[in-house]
Amino acid sequence: MDQVLPDPAAFFHVRVIVGVVTGLAIARVLNGLAHFVQAPERKRAYGVHVAWSLLLLLMIMHFWWFEFTLERLDRWTFEAYAFLIFYAALYFFTAAVLFPDRLDGYDDFKAYFYDRRSWFFSLLIILSVVDLVDTALKGMDHFQSLGIAYPIRQGVLILLALIAIPIANSRYHVAFVAFAWATQVWWIADRYISLS
Repeated sequence: MDQVLPDPAAFFHVRVIVGVVTGLAIARVLNGLAHFVQAPERKRAYGVHVAWSLLLLLMIMHFWWFEFTLERLDRWTFEAYAFLIFYAALYFFTAAVLFPDRLDGYDDFKAYFYDRRSWFFSLLIILSVVDLVDTALKGMDHFQSLGIAYPIRQGVLILLALIAIPIANSRYHVAFVAFAWATQVWWIADRYISLS
């Protein structure tokens, strides 16, 4: 039988470990971006890569923000806890793909980004699917309250990421990251400005 944790202290416990994992992801992105300032001649930045990095930072902050709604859950099971840790860990792995420990074999982040794009966009697809599952786990009432725009947005992002995997055309990638930025900012402004 599952151990169920019914009180608000359970959410605090979950929030702490999720905060640690998301904190590692944020630190990875911020450290990576800081290297562009510290040693621009050694690690040349690429605009599309930087745009995705900043968007990932916003997505992580958004994840942490909307997970506050989990405070309303009456029951916590180990499965729900493990799923949430897995979800947070996906952000860390995505950040690690954007900013590897070493850039050996690459002249700059443009070459690195296009060489590793299948990993990055595959993780982006997984994040989008896991977000759909996370939203459904919060209840169908919650899922439906987000309206038809939510599953359409997720579906379009998944489709565009699938297209991005085999395509190294910089114009496509500029357009895709611009679209992803626009939809993320719109979604946050429309749905999550307030926690109430």
